[in-house]
Amino acid sequence: MNGDFHYYATYSAAYLAGYTHEESEHIAYCANLVDLCTRTFLRHINGPLSAATSQLQSELAGARTDIIGLQDITRIWASFHFLPKDLYSKVEHVSKHYRDKYHLICGPNGDLLVDTVELAKGKGLEAIGLAMHVLADTWAHANFAGTPSLVINNTDYNFFELREMEDGSTKRIPISFGHNPVTKDDLDKGAYTGSLYQSSERSIMNLGHGRAGHLPDYGFMKYEYVPAWANYKPIIKDNPSDYFHAFSQMVYALQYLRGTIDTFEKDTYDTERIAQYEEKIKQIIRTRKTNCSEEWKQFGESLSGQTIAPFTLETYEEEYLNATQEEKNNTVLGRFILAALAQKSMVTNRVFASNNYLMGFSVDFKRYGFRGLKDFRALLNQKEDRNL
Repeated sequence: MNGDFHYYATYSAAYLAGYTHEESEHIAYCANLVDLCTRTFLRHINGPLSAATSQLQSELAGARTDIIGLQDITRIWASFHFLPKDLYSKVEHVSKHYRDKYHLICGPNGDLLVDTVELAKGKGLEAIGLAMHVLADTWAHANFAGTPSLVINNTDYNFFELREMEDGSTKRIPISFGHNPVTKDDLDKGAYTGSLYQSSERSIMNLGHGRAGHLPDYGFMKYEYVPAWANYKPIIKDNPSDYFHAFSQMVYALQYLRGTIDTFEKDTYDTERIAQYEEKIKQIIRTRKTNCSEEWKQFGESLSGQTIAPFTLETYEEEYLNATQEEKNNTVLGRFILAALAQKSMVTNRVFASNNYLMGFSVDFKRYGFRGLKDFRALLNQKEDRNL
């Protein structure tokens, strides 16, 4: 998903869930920050690099693709953008190496989503915003994995937009991909930008939904494509339906996190609370634009009667930079960093506990606290020593 949904739509969901205007802005800021908290940003504020929740293209271009480098990339993208749906799904007649990658395929309503939302409970607005980003992306990024993998994330050239026409019919429109990263997507011509095909299993070009470009990030897009993980059989991705489910699930999850309801359960949505706004929400989602910030902003402001401040990455930098080392954890960015470390450690541990080492080695976060990432190299060396 793009910033229009992660910021303005998240604000709207938070306000509908009962948060104040100020709280909703705060949650939305932290939800959007997940896409921007890179190591470059963390170096700028002198924060811990292990708290990175995203990577710049320039960072990925120079990233290592040996086992340690791949585990580092996977910890970031699988923890925050491609949360695995089912770590134990049955995949028959394949190698463990393929099965491990298959188990990292993202999708909504998995056990890890429940873990993510419950982890944010009582941890402050920063953790809530981070969890809402992860939740939303389980819908947008479904069917792709947050690890470089040709055998999972590759697609063939058959892409078709399934566009609903005014007469109720569906038109099947061919989609073409170029590979110049500075070229803007052309919705009218069906010309989009995706990653360049690379035959290497470990190529960064095969990370996440790179081969499908930004199609998963556009709410209006309903498309048919042919993914590698499905043995190159066509499947349909219905973003308008998925984005509406994401929004209504956020409203439900946010009520749990606010304490209005006692439990968070999978496959549950608060369609009743948003019923009077359903058509408006669906209209915004179906708007054929690459960025619907204006539409979501107007909707959010119509709910609260307040002006939503535009997202600015630097908003809380000064507070963090001027805080003493003892005070940093009590700043907005400090609390976000702690939430990011907890989420990454939790997901890494769940994957490791499933006998899957693609995210590296970990210890039980609930039992021992935040040690998994700090101890990663020591644990790796310890395992290698045992294998000698």
